[in-house]
Amino acid sequence: MSEVSGWMTTPEAAARLGVKTATLYAYVSRGVLARRRSPTGQSMFDPAEVDRLARRGRPRRGSIGDEVVIESRITALGPDRPFYRGRDALELARSAAFEAVAEWLWTGDPGVLQRPPAAWQPPEFGTTAGRAAQSGLPPDVLALERLQVIVPALAATDPMRSNLEPGAVLDIGRGLIAGMVDSLPGPAASGGIAARLWVKLGPARPRSRLVDALRAALVLVADHELAASTLAARVAASVHADPYAVVMAGLGTMSGPLHGGASLGAESLLAEADGPGSVREILGLRLRRGERIPGYGHMVYRPTDARATVLLDRIRALAPSHPKLAVAEAMLAEARRRRVPEPNIDFALAVLTQVAGMRIGAGEAIFAVARTAGWLAHAREEYERRTRLRLRAVYIGPT
Repeated sequence: MSEVSGWMTTPEAAARLGVKTATLYAYVSRGVLARRRSPTGQSMFDPAEVDRLARRGRPRRGSIGDEVVIESRITALGPDRPFYRGRDALELARSAAFEAVAEWLWTGDPGVLQRPPAAWQPPEFGTTAGRAAQSGLPPDVLALERLQVIVPALAATDPMRSNLEPGAVLDIGRGLIAGMVDSLPGPAASGGIAARLWVKLGPARPRSRLVDALRAALVLVADHELAASTLAARVAASVHADPYAVVMAGLGTMSGPLHGGASLGAESLLAEADGPGSVREILGLRLRRGERIPGYGHMVYRPTDARATVLLDRIRALAPSHPKLAVAEAMLAEARRRRVPEPNIDFALAVLTQVAGMRIGAGEAIFAVARTAGWLAHAREEYERRTRLRLRAVYIGPT
């Protein structure tokens, strides 16, 4: 640093941000970064401002795909599993209630993991509005698409929706998730979120053993650092969109087949097999056509997504003789024989929905309900910040 005491030169600022000099000047021209002139006319930059911009969103090189780095205290990705505020998600999935894990993600208060969670209830008139909003939908509409209709209806009935104070956001989160579940078609049910969601997704009566597998699944997918839907949710929260709008941003993004919708492809794959004997032909034809096998491989966890391992083991323990589990086991064996990557959490979710006899698309709904907890945790963190999350493009078009 020279000429202006404590300020950074152009090369120093560009190096700190990991960008070219031309990109640095583009930041200046667009008002993202301020500069001042030294007595000799040299461009100088405030190191505090440069450091703040670098922390809020700098390119990470050598990574998979295009990533943005944002500081967060919520979730860290380990070699094969996520950690929620320092707690192993696989350990939490052993016995913790989904509601307790959601509150842990939201507050970081260890007490919520020790005491029984209170029953979450939707906002007054929320379930009525959520069900009425679906009245014109065809009966074969998937659960995720119903949730995209339910959430705006819940928002319209909640007088607290614009209150972004931490305590109010907690209350909104509890009611929002409860309203999403209770507004889905199906009989009313009591108990925790897992038991109520179980009834909505297919089985007429809860089977307590497999409901525990659903509880574990909700915990395992509650958050996953800056996945695409979470980034969309954080961008919305950074401009102080209300929690319902944050969740709508997440729902819209997760519906793509490369994100939360991936379990739908795995469900269809499993449903295609009428028994273990048909698995070899099904996988063989897909691979011969050059198709990707849905539910296998993961961009972050290589070679193994331990969330899938834990959930599959839980299903094996609870329903060891189920014919759909036999199909899944045959598919796993055939995939390994053909050197297909290891299964991911989407495949495990698909196995759960098939063994449980749930409707097609149930895996997406499980993912959406669970990940709402993560989106709201990131929203609360974003509400505490003073600056908007403003991503920038590096222009490469005609001059």
